[in-house]
Amino acid sequence: MSVFLLLLLVSVCPQLCSAFTANVPQPYPYGLSYHIDCGGPTNTTDPYNTTWLSDRFFTGGNTAIVSEPLQFRHPQEKTLRYFPLSSGKKNCYVVPDLPDGRYYVRTFTVYDNYDGKSHSPSFDASVEGTLVFSWRSPWPEDLARSGSYSDLFAFVSDGRADICFYSIATDPPVVGSLQLVQVDPSSYDSATLGRDYILVNYGRFTCGTDQWGPGFSNDTDRFGRSWQSDKDFRVTDPKSPVREVTTRFTISGTDQSPNYFPTKLYETAVEVGGDGVLEYQLSVDAKLDYLLWFHFAEIGTGVTRARQRVFDVVINGKKVNTIDIYKQVGSFAAYNWHYTAKNLSSTVLNVKLVSVTGAALICGLENYALVPVDLSTVPEQEMNENDSGGTGNIHFVPDRMGWNGDPCAPTNWDAWEGVSCQPNNGKTALVIYQIDLGSQGLKGYISDQIGLMSNLVSLNLSSNSLGGTIPSGLGQKSLTKLDLSYNQLTGSIPDSLASSNLHLVLLNDNLLEGQVPEKLYSIGVHGGAIDVSGNKDLCGVSPLSECPLFWEHGGLSKKGKVAIGLSSLFVFCLLLLVVYFFCIRRGRHDYDFAPPHDLMSLAAKRNRYQRQKSLMLLEMESQHAKALPSPIAPH
Repeated sequence: MSVFLLLLLVSVCPQLCSAFTANVPQPYPYGLSYHIDCGGPTNTTDPYNTTWLSDRFFTGGNTAIVSEPLQFRHPQEKTLRYFPLSSGKKNCYVVPDLPDGRYYVRTFTVYDNYDGKSHSPSFDASVEGTLVFSWRSPWPEDLARSGSYSDLFAFVSDGRADICFYSIATDPPVVGSLQLVQVDPSSYDSATLGRDYILVNYGRFTCGTDQWGPGFSNDTDRFGRSWQSDKDFRVTDPKSPVREVTTRFTISGTDQSPNYFPTKLYETAVEVGGDGVLEYQLSVDAKLDYLLWFHFAEIGTGVTRARQRVFDVVINGKKVNTIDIYKQVGSFAAYNWHYTAKNLSSTVLNVKLVSVTGAALICGLENYALVPVDLSTVPEQEMNENDSGGTGNIHFVPDRMGWNGDPCAPTNWDAWEGVSCQPNNGKTALVIYQIDLGSQGLKGYISDQIGLMSNLVSLNLSSNSLGGTIPSGLGQKSLTKLDLSYNQLTGSIPDSLASSNLHLVLLNDNLLEGQVPEKLYSIGVHGGAIDVSGNKDLCGVSPLSECPLFWEHGGLSKKGKVAIGLSSLFVFCLLLLVVYFFCIRRGRHDYDFAPPHDLMSLAAKRNRYQRQKSLMLLEMESQHAKALPSPIAPH
């Protein structure tokens, strides 16, 4: 898709929004906006009181200054960021923590021979994984020198906006500024179009006045849209002279949700005299559909009733509507109407307003390409090399690999280096089915969340410097090839690998330990291949050393744990038996359980009693023998 060279600038900022509230039925409900100065070292404020943020926290790449900065009015136009191949073929700006909704996105692109090579670069740009702009060298001289603004409307549904640039050949992409403004999600007939299209601006014209809007004048626009004069796009015809019409009367019905078209747009217009034709030639790309948005207001004082000004709208030779502004809304009131031109076979879109009664009149015209939203990677399979929670997290992936943004989208770009993607079964999203990052100097560890990549067929991370353990979730059913050899992986081999459909497992030359799952060896038996050599602490099936009894995976085996459990239970039961026995004994002879010194005292007392008893008996026997009267017998 060729880029449309449209000079548009600056989005709505909260300060400007609060200053222009005339004719607004309710407060504008959206205030979120980012204004990013690409290449700017610090935050700055432009003459229209808009704060521009330095981009150093949003992306990588290098910064530069245009060759002739004095020819640019604003600070954000004088700096740029470029992405050499050392940064990778794909580089993205990522704006995080965004509420889901519709956003207005604008970029400023300029070359101005910043690198002294007199070679404007070729590159593509995407928003939310969909290709939207293409730049091809050589650029027209005025474009390369002065730059161009391009804008669009897109939905963000994943909490962050990705604006990415893709190098063509060896050319470094460039960007001068980036703006992101939240707008009404119902704007521009999104209820009919749905979220399946990005609206790429191919022309936004104001009639009867010069360019205006945020960044070009003090006139503001709720969405940040700027409006350029239609003069360069009108087809001049001496037989149909064009007159400019203006009014100072108040125009009703402007600045209304969901589109919030500014009042200034309807205060000027152009009309063609007599029975003439007002014609526009719009440059487009073939094979796309285009949304045309027409703006009218009956600001001529001579029109006081219906049917005094009637004209036909003819698009590419086809009459599509008949307009009577007064009949629709009366005088000094905004009226807009839109039409979708489909299946274009030409690079020119012809729009005519043909007079039926009175002179044809128009206040403004917008033209948007309906670019179908490309497939994106399913969220749970998106990977981020610097996010500890990311799927398949591998830290310190070299910048040259260009691992940022969506790993698979757009589909007409190559996926991340070493990553292969394909549509899912329902063809509603992209999934990663292969990762090949052997010998890439990778460091860090493999995240447990790699198990979420349920479509992964082949994983090769061999000959790197990866540490940590092998994630237990790596044994998903889809995985058939796994090569983690020649790394520094520690710990044991998870049992999940044995329950997968793997037919190639290379874990050799790591620091793994413990017993190799016996089922894993069945891979070799069934025609596959397995190699776990070079791990001195692995044990199990031959040719590995035999594991110690009750020992596997670097610790006690299940059998060992069961044996210890049974032994502990036996000892516990034995103790219970001993306690029970002594408790019974104590119930019968309490003293048996007295302390040793008490037992000795008790024994001594009993011995004295026995001796006294014996002496008494002896004395009684002696008295009886002598026939002495018994002391206890009655007299």
